[in-house]
Amino acid sequence: MADTADTRTPAQIEADIRRRRETLAETLDEIGVRVHPKTIVGDAKAKVASNIDHTLGRAYVEVNRAVSEVRARFVDEDGAPRLERVVPVALVVVGVVGLLAVSTRRRKG
Repeated sequence: MADTADTRTPAQIEADIRRRRETLAETLDEIGVRVHPKTIVGDAKAKVASNIDHTLGRAYVEVNRAVSEVRARFVDEDGAPRLERVVPVALVVVGVVGLLAVSTRRRKG
């Protein structure tokens, strides 16, 4: 670069200085925006929101998978209930509800 500096005219040197000043001013403006508290807070909020969205997405996939697995245990491929599995579960639920009802009556009475 020393060779080109010797052959440049004063006007070329001034133009180069102006370009470098403009570039430096743009860089300083960008730095000012990046370190501004509102920018830092906004970036932090965006990162937290992204992490929450990612976590909720994974949770949704896991819940959907679990529901599909449970459904597959109680419904066959055609969508008909598997009575050999539904009836015992229904009897257990009815029994638990009955025990809770009797227990509640005894406490009140």
